[in-house]
Amino acid sequence: MVEQLVFYVFAGFLIFAAAMVITVRNPVHAALFLVLAFFSSAGLWLLLEAEFLAIALVLVYVGAVMVLFLFVVMMLDINIAELREGFARYLPVAAVVALVMMIAIGTVVGPQNFGLDQVPAAASHAADYSNTRELGLALYGQYIWPFEIAAVVLLVAIIAAIALTLRATRQTKAPRPERQVQVRRADRVRLVKVEAERQS
Repeated sequence: MVEQLVFYVFAGFLIFAAAMVITVRNPVHAALFLVLAFFSSAGLWLLLEAEFLAIALVLVYVGAVMVLFLFVVMMLDINIAELREGFARYLPVAAVVALVMMIAIGTVVGPQNFGLDQVPAAASHAADYSNTRELGLALYGQYIWPFEIAAVVLLVAIIAAIALTLRATRQTKAPRPERQVQVRRADRVRLVKVEAERQS
């Protein structure tokens, strides 16, 4: 009973925060409501005994991604009135698209498609049970090749993004080690002999 009550509390906060993210006018407030949504999702993960995923959600998304979002939003000068000029004009089309998406999601994620109506209640684990260990064994054991392929794809994407955005300009002064090691003292330092002044 207590677990169901906590679930409904976290689910209510999550729905409220998600609705406020897309309806609030201030982008900074929207980002803060998104932080609340992440915390509520982490609470739901804790109820599912997925402590590692919950703490990863808080550390990665709240601690890193949302901080970056807040910096970007607060640094940009966003004209809210200009962004909302055509909102009412596209509202009927957006409502139809949202309804179609809700129907599609409800059709795919229904319990009959995943057999959730036949799954028994989750078994409780012992106190020394570690889902982090189970996740690591599954990730680096059963799914090692998909994990490695995903890592290679991400590495290639990072290198491609750097290569596409890197532009050589006149201000770019990259060091050249092959020329630095050939430098002699006479090429860089010139000793000037100055006679000392005599006080009269």
